[in-house]
Amino acid sequence: MSLDTTAIGREFEPVSLLITRSRLRAFAEATGQRDPVYTDVDAAKQAGHRDLPVPPTFMFGIELEAPNPFAFMADLGVDLRTVLHGEQQFDYHEMAYAGDELTATSRIADMYDKKGGLLDFIVKDTTVTNQDGATVAVLRGITVVQNRAGKDTK
Repeated sequence: MSLDTTAIGREFEPVSLLITRSRLRAFAEATGQRDPVYTDVDAAKQAGHRDLPVPPTFMFGIELEAPNPFAFMADLGVDLRTVLHGEQQFDYHEMAYAGDELTATSRIADMYDKKGGLLDFIVKDTTVTNQDGATVAVLRGITVVQNRAGKDTK
């Protein structure tokens, strides 16, 4: 493994984001959501929601609002040109809506290698809470780092 595994357990500064209707509508459009519940407040309320609900996978983008969302990769010595998004899991606990302020708090949960060190894996767990401190979702993302052949793989 070419990554420093002492980073396992490292926590990152939380990132907060006020969820607006315009942001949710733009995300729904960009991701091809056709259900009007994600873009029309009246349709959302008729479906039993208090406002526009946060579309699936939206929470992945909260941390991208940080001033430098990939700084931790640089701290690990990872060249972003060698990175692939390997996997993403979402475990939803409750609904989030326009008007909520969501906070993402992350930590490196694990690091391991495969293929004799040619591939490194960084597992990051993120808990998303709302303005009341309730857990809205727990995310697990796995980043794959491709190492060049011949690189010191320890």
